[in-house]
Amino acid sequence: MTIDGSYYNPNYPKYPYHHPYYPHYPYPGHCRTFYTVQPGDTMWSIANMFGISLDCLIRGNPQISDPNLIYPGQQICIPFYCPPVSPEPCKTIYTVRPGDSMWSIANMFGVSLDALIRANPQIPDPNLIYPGQQICIPSA
Repeated sequence: MTIDGSYYNPNYPKYPYHHPYYPHYPYPGHCRTFYTVQPGDTMWSIANMFGISLDCLIRGNPQISDPNLIYPGQQICIPFYCPPVSPEPCKTIYTVRPGDSMWSIANMFGVSLDALIRANPQIPDPNLIYPGQQICIPSA
């Protein structure tokens, strides 16, 4: 046990995003900067603002248990680097119908929302899809 009461494990991975004493917070050495969430921000809009993928931003902020719930004033780590994500191969092509959302389409086909977003880089804002649009459905 260390002086602060935590247990030190020399085998605990210090990389890529964790600090051995604070496993639920981003490792500051991996943050290019910290961004303060503003009203109306989403993880997706912040990722776009800094030119990184949503997945990268989520992985860089393990303290955020639900990436859909962020609050003004919250500090978000903007990682220095994230490995590029290759697009998911399409299992099928789906045509968007009225009332569809990326979330409902992901659930309909049993794939994660993140995989569906990654497979469709042509969609600049996953919150805005339109009837008639073609969506790549990746393998589950």
